[in-house]
Amino acid sequence: MYGPSKRTRRATAADVARLAGVSRSAVSRAFTKGTYLDAEKRERILLAAEEIGYRPNALAAGLQGQQSNLVAIFVGDMPNQYDKEAAASLATGLNAAGKWPIMIGGSDAVARAAASRVLSFPLEAMILRSGSLGADVAATCIKMGVPVISSGRIIEQDGVDNICVRNREGMREGVAHLIKGGCQRIAYIGGPSSFSSAPERRAGCLDALGGLELIAECEGLYTMESGYDAARALLKERRPDAFVCANDAMALGAMTYLREAGVCIPDDIALLGFDDIEMSGWPAFDLTTIRNPIDDMVAAITELLHRRAMDPAKEGEVILLDTKLVKRSSSRRLLPDR
Repeated sequence: MYGPSKRTRRATAADVARLAGVSRSAVSRAFTKGTYLDAEKRERILLAAEEIGYRPNALAAGLQGQQSNLVAIFVGDMPNQYDKEAAASLATGLNAAGKWPIMIGGSDAVARAAASRVLSFPLEAMILRSGSLGADVAATCIKMGVPVISSGRIIEQDGVDNICVRNREGMREGVAHLIKGGCQRIAYIGGPSSFSSAPERRAGCLDALGGLELIAECEGLYTMESGYDAARALLKERRPDAFVCANDAMALGAMTYLREAGVCIPDDIALLGFDDIEMSGWPAFDLTTIRNPIDDMVAAITELLHRRAMDPAKEGEVILLDTKLVKRSSSRRLLPDR
């Protein structure tokens, strides 16, 4: 009578009630955790629901004050591979935690418009992953009662939880490794100033230089193309013995140009990146880099979601993630650890 092959519309709770011979409210109780219902009746309802392919409407439940498990993730235009890997891992981690992510991407204007529209859904939280994003979206979310987690950029605002890697410390360790191995003429390819990580990583590089100075530097866009162009431009100025790049994408772009120009890596020029994307470990690249730990970021976000659910009025937290220097052949000529 209600077989799925004969249906032309989505099954409703009323359909389940008719098939199971119960009231509509009994169906609702059968799918609401913690409510009392006779065991035999619950079993009959669940069998009827399975037969006709019924699932409760999560959005409707959310609008009625129950948990929707919907979590929006503002990812922006994801200009490099790290952003894509982080977004994919975050979606997987949220699914494992029983949450259902809504990705908001695209150019800044498009993403902001989408973020505004998605706030009409019963969201449990908004996760901000776009490094160029200001505090205005966070303020709108908080005003509408949607908790905010900012990942990759510290937003100093009441009710906002923050997760950020120790950019400055990580870059300082990486550049110190190059200098320890004998590099003295260091050129720097930085990220776009609109991203909060860019000045932090540059500051870490300058910290490690001590009495040295950068022989050349330019600003890239956190993309492979911009790293390629930057290496070509910088190599025309002065001959460095190391390129320090604010992320792996630019380092891989720089590596591509150097190889085309006949430069031997690392004997002529050593290379350092930041992030440790999957491609950096490929034998074709084998890039020395600073690991920006995605698994730790995902774990911290899911933990903050849980803490906020347990205490919606709690003060905002800041979690700082440690980096790790990953030594590969792009700095192989450097001295071994003592």
